[in-house]
Amino acid sequence: MMKKLGLGLLAATSLGLSAGAAFADFELNILHINDFHSRIESINKYDSTCSAEEESKNQCFGGAARLKTAIDQLRASLAGKNVLTLNAGDNFQGSLFYTTYKGGAELEVMNAIKFDAMTLGNHEFDDGEKALAPFLEKVQFPVVTANITLDPKSTLKNIKPSTIVEVGGQKIGIIGVVTADTPELASPGPYVKFTEEAAAITAEAQKLKAQGINKIIALTHIGYNRDLEAIAKIPDVDVVVGGHSHTLLSNTDPKAAGPYPTMVDNPGGYKVPVVTAASYSKYLGDVVVTFDDNGVVKSAKGDPILIDSSFKPDEAMQARVKELAGPIKALREKIIGESAGPIEGASNICRVKECSMGNLVADAMVDRVKNQGEFIAIQNGGGLRTSIGEGKVTMGAVITVLPFQNTLATFQLKGSDVKAALENGLSQIDDGAGRFPQVSGIKYTFDRSKPAGSRLGTVEVKEGGKFVAIDPEKTYNVVTNNYMRAGGDGYSVFAKNGKNAYDYGPDLADVTAEYIAANAPYKPYTDGRITETTPAGYVAPAAKPATAGAAATVAPSK
Repeated sequence: MMKKLGLGLLAATSLGLSAGAAFADFELNILHINDFHSRIESINKYDSTCSAEEESKNQCFGGAARLKTAIDQLRASLAGKNVLTLNAGDNFQGSLFYTTYKGGAELEVMNAIKFDAMTLGNHEFDDGEKALAPFLEKVQFPVVTANITLDPKSTLKNIKPSTIVEVGGQKIGIIGVVTADTPELASPGPYVKFTEEAAAITAEAQKLKAQGINKIIALTHIGYNRDLEAIAKIPDVDVVVGGHSHTLLSNTDPKAAGPYPTMVDNPGGYKVPVVTAASYSKYLGDVVVTFDDNGVVKSAKGDPILIDSSFKPDEAMQARVKELAGPIKALREKIIGESAGPIEGASNICRVKECSMGNLVADAMVDRVKNQGEFIAIQNGGGLRTSIGEGKVTMGAVITVLPFQNTLATFQLKGSDVKAALENGLSQIDDGAGRFPQVSGIKYTFDRSKPAGSRLGTVEVKEGGKFVAIDPEKTYNVVTNNYMRAGGDGYSVFAKNGKNAYDYGPDLADVTAEYIAANAPYKPYTDGRITETTPAGYVAPAAKPATAGAAATVAPSK
């Protein structure tokens, strides 16, 4: 291993140590969250705001007050040890708190928790610089994002490519990156450019190494798969703390995407632990990494902590949350209808297959424009942010599902372009990307084992109450949200080839709420409009680089 040997030899020589002597290992406890998504209040099992009744039954998770308690307790239990607390981005967007305060509530929470560093997520750019600039001006800890270039006209300040934090007498370098797809996923505006993530980390790691830093953490908001495939293989990166894909890693939960930590072979001859902690403040990542004197990871072990009702909410934070909730109370509590069962909107479902929330929203779109003719609806799965439980449905619940204030957009598109749009939606399915197409008025099949661009199988369009094969040359009416119509989530074909577009329809949350009300009690369902034909035994790329084992111990070979 050539990674960091020079520093260790230099130190040993200067102290006149024998060849066999070594310093003590350095143990670092890393607490981390990602994809908080404005879950200021606690959430229920559907990731929606928890009700008072659910709280009384101890059925709630996370939220700002409970998260603060969990982190404070962990820090207290680790008193005298080496601790870092990191935030992997996407604190904005996802509840009425962001809709109302545009980052102000999230700022208060993050400052109260006192993170050691955070990176920006793509959703931090949902409102351009308007919400992010005030956040950056008042945030009380380093914000690190190495793959951002700012125009002199930008109002964004206090973003650094990396920071150096001293813990237990050791200097730790922390480099941040956000997905380079942010212009497709959000609205950063004309003064922010995004570069390739791995190249940005590589360049910054070299700078840190030149300063004598031999322990480097990549704090990323690019997704678990890319962390495994690219970031963990960058020279001199020791640990990857990630976000963006909302991935649960665990050594005990059968639904986990991989072990916590996932150990990845670095070309330098050592192993890099990769960790991420699901989303919505439901889990607190907790990993212990042991380094040798050369900054090489010897072992990494841990598991995410479920922040359930056993954590009593911090009283001061809880009082502040209640105060912030006051102005939005009437809107969120307005009952707009009823559901006969749970409406499934979980990201790990709606980004990979047909889900009942996707059907609801897409059907609501088609219903809203039915007086204009027959329409195909395409809704990105990533635009559906949570599920809705059985029983009374509030406007607050619908807005939590559809928080982006997107409007209904209609246009016309040739059949061949509709197929191209669906191929785009299937192109990043193994990454759990938000572009996965939920639909209405159309059926399709797909095979994820095929290369991106060739996964779409049969496509049928509803005409006169029956489904017929799509005609590549025929022009179809399409309804979607204005974000996708403008090319968001890679749907550039909508922006380039869409004809007679109208992007200023009603808010999608209002359309969905009215549809639920008109069909109360709404009966959630799936009906096979999206069918996967992937051969049995197909293994997604994410599984290939992973090494199983919770406490993977690595003997460095130098």
